Amino acid sequence: MGSNNDISLKALAKINLGLDVVRRREDGYHEVRMIMQTIQLYDRLDIKRTQEPGIQIQTNLSFLPVNENNLIYKAAKLLMDEFSIIDGVSVKLDKRIPVAAGMAGGSTDAAAMLIGVNRLFSLGLTKRQLMERGVQIGADVPYCIMRGTALAEGIGEALSPLPPMVKCPVLIAKPSISVSTKFVYQNLKLDDTTIHPDIDRLIDDIKAKNLHDIAAHMGNVLETVTIPNYPVIDEIKKHMLSNGAVGAMMSGSGPTVFGLFDDEDTAKKAYKAMRSSHLARQVYLTSVYNNRK
Repeated sequence: MGSNNDISLKALAKINLGLDVVRRREDGYHEVRMIMQTIQLYDRLDIKRTQEPGIQIQTNLSFLPVNENNLIYKAAKLLMDEFSIIDGVSVKLDKRIPVAAGMAGGSTDAAAMLIGVNRLFSLGLTKRQLMERGVQIGADVPYCIMRGTALAEGIGEALSPLPPMVKCPVLIAKPSISVSTKFVYQNLKLDDTTIHPDIDRLIDDIKAKNLHDIAAHMGNVLETVTIPNYPVIDEIKKHMLSNGAVGAMMSGSGPTVFGLFDDEDTAKKAYKAMRSSHLARQVYLTSVYNNRK
C-alpha cells in the first residue's frame, strides 16, 4: 500500500461480453446495452504526493501524452481543483493494456487516479461519489471504478451490477491495426436487417454461471462494421475457436479480440499458437476478475 505519501494501484482492463446499440439519439450519441467484465490484465500507477505543486506524469510508452490530454491528468486535476489541493502529485504509469483497443485502458487509468488522489489526500469520497465525478472524464470511468460484471445502459453511464461472471481463462489478442471508434459508430447501420445480440439472455446465462451458454450468446453489433473493413479481426476469432476457445468476440469498438476457455491448458496452447501466428501484435493470457463480496 505504501506510506501516506505514496500509493501503488492496479488499473484493470475490461472486455464486453455483449454490446448492442439500441438506437441513434437526436444528439448524435448512441444508446447502448452492454455487458462489461473486468479482467486481470492491468496497468500499474505509482502515485506520490509532492510538495511541488502540479501534476507530473511519467510513462513507459513514449507516444502517450503526459499533459492535460491524458485522462490521468484530467482525473487528478478534477479532484485537486474541487478540493483546492495545494500540493502536487507525480505518477509513474506502467502501461500494459493495449492502447485504443476497446478495453477502456485510458478510462481505467483515470479511475485509478481518482481512487489514488482520494486516498492520498484523505478526501473521504465514497465509491459512488467518485463514480459521479468520473463520468465527467469519460463514459467508461464510473464502470472502471465499480469493476466486476455489470450491465451498462444509456450512453454507457447507467450501470447495474450483475452477479459475478464464472471464472475462466481469457485470451486477448490485438492486431497491429488501429480502429477509430467514431468511424465504427458512424458506419453502423441500424435497420430491420441488423442482427442484435440478446443481452437479456446473456444476463440469464451469467446468472446461471454457464460458460458455454455465455459463449454461445455473446455478441457485439459493432462487428458488422469492423469485420468487413478489417478481416484480420475475424481471422483472430477463427484462430481462437479452432484452438479450443468456447467463444471469441471483438471487445468494444475493437480491434482487440478475446477468447474464453474452459480450461487452463487449452488456453495456454492457444496463447502460444496465437503468438506464433503473427495475426496479433499484442497477445496476453489472463482471466476474469470479480469483486470480492
